[in-house]
Amino acid sequence: FEVNWTDQNEAVLCLHTLSYPEAQDQNLQVTSVSWNATGSVVACSYGRLDGGDWSTEKSYVCTWNLDRRGLNPQHPDLVVDVPSSVMCLAFHPSQPSLIAGGLFSGELVVWDTSRTEDPVIWRTGMTDDTHTDPVYQVNWLPDAKHRNNSRLLSVSTDGKILVWREERDGRLALAEGFAMVAQQIPRSTWMKKFTGGEAAVGVTSLSFSHFDHRVFIVGVEGGYSLKCSTAAETLALHPTRSSVPLRAPAELAFSPHGGPVYSVSCSPFHRNLFLSCGTDGQVHLHSMLQTQPLISLQLSKKYLFCVRWSPVRPLVFAAASGEGDVYLFDFEKSSQKPAISIKQAAGECPVYCLEFNIKQTQLLAAGDATGTVKVWQLSSDFTEQGPREVNRLEQLASEITD
Repeated sequence: FEVNWTDQNEAVLCLHTLSYPEAQDQNLQVTSVSWNATGSVVACSYGRLDGGDWSTEKSYVCTWNLDRRGLNPQHPDLVVDVPSSVMCLAFHPSQPSLIAGGLFSGELVVWDTSRTEDPVIWRTGMTDDTHTDPVYQVNWLPDAKHRNNSRLLSVSTDGKILVWREERDGRLALAEGFAMVAQQIPRSTWMKKFTGGEAAVGVTSLSFSHFDHRVFIVGVEGGYSLKCSTAAETLALHPTRSSVPLRAPAELAFSPHGGPVYSVSCSPFHRNLFLSCGTDGQVHLHSMLQTQPLISLQLSKKYLFCVRWSPVRPLVFAAASGEGDVYLFDFEKSSQKPAISIKQAAGECPVYCLEFNIKQTQLLAAGDATGTVKVWQLSSDFTEQGPREVNRLEQLASEITD
């Protein structure tokens, strides 16, 4: 069907409203969304992000193939029952049927969506190595030594960042790991808050550099973003038992938000730029070369739960708010206010997660507290790179604030 974009209101169109009624009946929320490697399948995890004792509650992972003729928005193609709330999800970057999830219990599970009977193919189980807090993010890493294998990285508010390898017997075994300990985080004059010595610092989000695979940014509960390196060799002063020695990865701390950092995103088009957002309702644009943000944007009176750079437009990013809005920002148009704000959820229902589709770049999926995933179609304004965009990004990055 032809869509005719005439005015700003038509710059975004809701293509699909997806949900799993059984999860909604249990008042479960969409905690995470992910697109598979082909860009045709969207998955969501159901769980609870707003407290309470949800550890025993069963939850679900659901997938929909949007290219399928008989798509039923309220009938997912696959529903996986999970015994604990699923906090985060990530499809494998090249194998379309593999999906990893992090659970409230601290466990990690990998499902193969092509095996409908018993989709679980790997899991950490509960060992001394398993996270002792909920897992808030999971990422696939290329395994440098074994071309065909991938490793799985998980972060948790227990302060640990762990890398897992797949064993033949269906276990995920700890390959290497890092621990965030207060006294090992580089201090600056404004970092008065980090007392607590050997106390673990809870990690809430993580994003890898697109330019140097050893560099990653984490967001922590204390409100800081930290630049970290997988090449770190210093041992972490972490008291817990672990089958491999944990290392201390933090190299630089950035000027803090007013509360926990829920989301960080490294730019796909500039090696030093990243975005962060959190409970203070602000998005910070940072350069990895300085502690103060280049730009601070107050987008919400409530929390901001997720921020993502566009995979195709260097100056565009999206953010999800506690008031039920998805904001699309375009630094080409304004560095102060959103180019467009989309009302995803009625009332003041938070939007918890969003992901651009790398293969079908006009699609953006967002999940909310009502248990709904909406797939938004973006106009070419948001998908076609302008001639001077990368130059403009360079200019933004070189504006020194310190």
